[in-house]
Amino acid sequence: MPTQATPLLVSTAGELREATSALLEDVGTGDRRASLGLVPTMGGLHAGHAALAGTARRTDDVVVASIFVNPLQFGDRADLERYPRTLDADLRLLGESGVDVVFAPTLEEMYPGGEPLVRVSAGTVGEVLEGAARPGHFDGMLTVVAKLLNLARPTTADYRAYFGQKDAQQLALIRRMVLDLNIPAGIEGVPIVRDTDGLALSSRNRFLSVAERRAALVLPRVLQELRERSLDGLPLDLAAGRARIGAADGVELDYLDVVDPLSFDAVVHAADATAPALAVAAARVGAVRLIDNIALSGPA
Repeated sequence: MPTQATPLLVSTAGELREATSALLEDVGTGDRRASLGLVPTMGGLHAGHAALAGTARRTDDVVVASIFVNPLQFGDRADLERYPRTLDADLRLLGESGVDVVFAPTLEEMYPGGEPLVRVSAGTVGEVLEGAARPGHFDGMLTVVAKLLNLARPTTADYRAYFGQKDAQQLALIRRMVLDLNIPAGIEGVPIVRDTDGLALSSRNRFLSVAERRAALVLPRVLQELRERSLDGLPLDLAAGRARIGAADGVELDYLDVVDPLSFDAVVHAADATAPALAVAAARVGAVRLIDNIALSGPA
């Protein structure tokens, strides 16, 4: 499909089905199955989201992005209220990234019966690290992602959804949900996009002051040093990494751990380890909570 300056904006499930069906019908040729790519977002978009949309654009015939600030993911009402809502700018970015349709439903459209009584449970993986810091967050995330995957699902086309690897625990849970619930969608992880100073892109970065942003750089630097030590066969020394993050001015460490990238169980990563392992970190910088991660072997 050609890139368009402004994607088609729809707000109901019926409009979404009608728009995607028409686009898929236009690209279906011969025996080749058309494909649809879904990019779920909460808005407040940046270059990391553009990378998700761009990956989908290069892979799929039709690309849909969703924008919905999901209240089920927020334990703090104030955090929900201050989440950036920048629909016009988001539409421009998505159009420039080649998105065909943007689904921006109302709260009533997503949850027509009010707050849902039936939700998807993240299980034990949802109780550690980010799940421990934000109780109920992953249940709310999985519930809305399951709904979005069902609402955008094409009937006669291949289907993929794209998520950033910065939210590694989220990505692992979505992959497991799709497997456990037999949801017919491929889940594609897209590498972390970093700013020129190394900070992972996040919608929350805009709330950092200049001094706070400078202090926040300790997160990617410590993670990169852990990766380099792992690749060099040296002990990781997590205690030293935690101390360094905690000593940064205005930075309050939540966790720095090495985990299995599927189960998110903590692992002792030996210098000669061959099993995949992920170094994960979270810290509060001023009023902003940041997360980051890096693979200790293979592609970063």
